[in-house]
Amino acid sequence: QVQLVESGGGLVQAGGSLRLSCAASGRTFRTYFMGWFRQAPGKEREFVAAIGWSGASTYYSNSVKGRFTIARDNAKNTASLQMSSLKSEDTAVYYCAGGTSSIGYNTRRAYDSWGQGTQVTVSS
Repeated sequence: QVQLVESGGGLVQAGGSLRLSCAASGRTFRTYFMGWFRQAPGKEREFVAAIGWSGASTYYSNSVKGRFTIARDNAKNTASLQMSSLKSEDTAVYYCAGGTSSIGYNTRRAYDSWGQGTQVTVSS
């Protein structure tokens, strides 16, 4: 497993932008398939985006496609989620996750490491 810590959450106006970061510890970060999930009050945790080991492959949920960009920097052991054109529906706690396989990348069970979450609130 790899230890993950999210940061960058906050309050932003609808239509604005926000960048979330995920700091990972350990020498094995580059071997992890990284993902971002989010959970709103009263709702289940849902997939947002994922990125492969090298960063060449990226995946997005339909709700954020074209607005969010996932990236990683293996040299710095970090992953990020750049969010733009934010909507009220994007309000949630965002979690960084890591797994050793890309199989089922859009499901929670594919990941064995999770951050503590960071709150993102979009006002209108």
